[in-house]
Amino acid sequence: MQIDLTGKVAVITGGSKGLGFAMAKEFALNGAKVAIIARDEQTLKDAAADLHASVSTAKILPVRADVSKQNEIEVAYETVMREFGRVDVVINNVGASAAKTFDSITDAEWEADFQIKLFSAIRLTRLAWPQMKERKWGRVINTLAISAKAPAANSAPSSVTRAAGLALTKVLANEGAPHGILVNALLVGFIESDQWERKAKAQGVSTDQVLGELAKKIPLGRAGRGEEFANLACFLASEAGSYITGTAINVDGGLSPIS
Repeated sequence: MQIDLTGKVAVITGGSKGLGFAMAKEFALNGAKVAIIARDEQTLKDAAADLHASVSTAKILPVRADVSKQNEIEVAYETVMREFGRVDVVINNVGASAAKTFDSITDAEWEADFQIKLFSAIRLTRLAWPQMKERKWGRVINTLAISAKAPAANSAPSSVTRAAGLALTKVLANEGAPHGILVNALLVGFIESDQWERKAKAQGVSTDQVLGELAKKIPLGRAGRGEEFANLACFLASEAGSYITGTAINVDGGLSPIS
């Protein structure tokens, strides 16, 4: 099976680290031009340099923006359009886990989580949607979490905003289908990333110890790798995945109780 994204332009929020970086690398390896959006300027520069080092022919555009703010999303989108002239693939990937007991979550925390996880996806997709409709081709991939389908106690606000992202995915898939726009969600379980390194450091243990504890909960017996997640994103963005839309695929090693 050939995954060929030559000539396509992908925009990835949260693209400087973790899953976003892994997807940026795989998209570049498969021929796409890639814009990575993140808040921290230096992290973006470092990520772009690493991507160029890994894929010498890559066309990478680092764009600094806080996607929880509408005006910064609009400026970032304009930057991508000036540089690349089009957007074919939108990957709404931004957002860290936020989980507390329900009665401890303030209105400000609810609102912040909806802004970063849901409204950022709405706003960026809305900007790219008209050109996708005009060309009769487009892909939107929403990075969510398995808690969107199977929320546990003490998992809000993140599980709630992710569930809203699941509904958004289905709405967009149904509206986009007549125009050749495919919309899917990838639901994360435990994937190796810098967040586990930070957690290990905070606990004063090794990253391997943290991942080892996580592995005990996973039927496959290990955490996932970023490239495994990214490979599926590339498949969905390519012509190889041209009959898949409106799905929410667990990428979790069998962890979720809901398929």
